[in-house]
Amino acid sequence: MERKDFTKPVHVTTWMAVFLALVAVLAAALVPQLKHAFLANGAFNGVILFVLAVGILVNLRQVWRLQREVLWIEAFQQSDGGPAQTGLRPVLLAPMARLLSSRKRGQFHLSPASTRSILDSVQIRLEEQRDLSRYLIGLLIFLGLLGTFWGLLATIRSIGEIIGNLSVGSDPVAMFEALKAKLDAPLGGMATSFSTSLFGLAGSLVVGFLDLQSGHAQNRFYNELEEWLSNITKLPSGVGMEGEGNVPAYVQALLEQTAESIERMQRSAAESERERRVTAEHLGELNNQLTRLADLIGRESRDLSALSATQDDLRGLIRQLAQQPAQGTQFTEDLRAELRLLSRTIGAALGGASGNKAD
Repeated sequence: MERKDFTKPVHVTTWMAVFLALVAVLAAALVPQLKHAFLANGAFNGVILFVLAVGILVNLRQVWRLQREVLWIEAFQQSDGGPAQTGLRPVLLAPMARLLSSRKRGQFHLSPASTRSILDSVQIRLEEQRDLSRYLIGLLIFLGLLGTFWGLLATIRSIGEIIGNLSVGSDPVAMFEALKAKLDAPLGGMATSFSTSLFGLAGSLVVGFLDLQSGHAQNRFYNELEEWLSNITKLPSGVGMEGEGNVPAYVQALLEQTAESIERMQRSAAESERERRVTAEHLGELNNQLTRLADLIGRESRDLSALSATQDDLRGLIRQLAQQPAQGTQFTEDLRAELRLLSRTIGAALGGASGNKAD
């Protein structure tokens, strides 16, 4: 199985961290103005900042989940198709992990239908992850607009009350002072509308950039996964790429199943042939051992026959000596020499028989 080097999604967090650092530096430089704008409507602006924090965490979590999938794939490749002993369990690639774990080592060929099903499942899961981030972007814009309209409504209501209570008196200075005091409410409503719009749009800008970076990481991961799966995808024989659209789905599935069955039969035949060769080698070795044993038994039988003949000669000689006890001295010396020679012959025969038995 060909190995594929995947890009680490965690590298995207570098750009995210740089962007968040720039935003933090800009916010620190504008602390007095932002504090004044935040206090214009603390409830709305607090909700907006909370949604902003959730959006940042969601996008970072998406990138870290991709990193987990990449680590699992690398561990799977390093184990040469065996179970990945890393303790990691993929989430996006869970269907593919179950499919590959059901195959034997070295037999990780997928059909085009299986590959397409895996890619569609991964794409759907990636889109589901990005749905939450996109919703948070829209929620920030909505909260900003909601605060804007809330402030405008408060401004219009306050202006209406001021106009309704406005009366022309004899003292214009007192009337102007009263009008100036009553304008605090409309101005507060305008501050609410502009402050919520400021925080809402700024928050949507931050979450939007993070969503863009996480989307790039997800697209890169999907493309690299597609390239890796294409290396272990086996096209069915007899079906061309141009004619796939004209072949019914059930016929294509039947052809794929037939091709897999033939491949399994070929592997079984190869394994049977290998086992037959090993058995033949063992039988040949056993035949050689039996031949050697037969030779040893034959040599032992011949040695025993020679020993029996020698014993018969010895018996005859002893019997002859018993019948002629009055031989001369010269005959006695000759007899002793013959006996010594016969004893050595018997000893050599017995020693050869013992050596053959030991073999």
